Amino acid sequence: MQVAANAGGAVRLARRTFMAGDRIDVQKLAAELGVDRTTLFRWVGNRDQLLVAVLTSLADPTLRRAAETAAGTGPERIARVLRQFSQALIDAPYYRTFLRRETERALRLITTKASPLQQHVVGTVERLLEQERDRGHLVAAMCLTDLAYLVVRIVESFVYADLITGEQPDAGKVELAIAALLRGAGHPPGPTTH
Repeated sequence: MQVAANAGGAVRLARRTFMAGDRIDVQKLAAELGVDRTTLFRWVGNRDQLLVAVLTSLADPTLRRAAETAAGTGPERIARVLRQFSQALIDAPYYRTFLRRETERALRLITTKASPLQQHVVGTVERLLEQERDRGHLVAAMCLTDLAYLVVRIVESFVYADLITGEQPDAGKVELAIAALLRGAGHPPGPTTH
């Protein structure tokens, strides 16, 4: 299959390599595209930036599919969307291979502000929360950006549990925790007493 020698082609080829369970090698990728490393770097940045582009290109359609198929409204719908998304991450063998092979890099790129990927996913979740709020199915006593960040951290806690705590990843816990958080998010805390 011929791949266009441009930024989009580079990301598509890197995604195929990633989904085959292989390590993305920038030198090899440049050679397959028939360009030098400098040109590839101009197109896609360094290896971490390329990995983020690949991960984003996989996360977006997965989240979109989950949002299109999840039943319900309000907290339950958001929780189901994130359960489906989490289960897809847990079930993808190439993704788990990447996490095992490059654990430190993967966690840095996926779960920290050092990478735009987490911010991108938080933004997507914030839009889902806004949709439910605008439909009258969700009340939030806190800023939706902060709430979306908490939701994403819950996903990360249970999807990457094996890497963080040694526990098994569990999409069911993602759904339970997010539903509980969002049901309680409409109630501001009461006054504190000293």
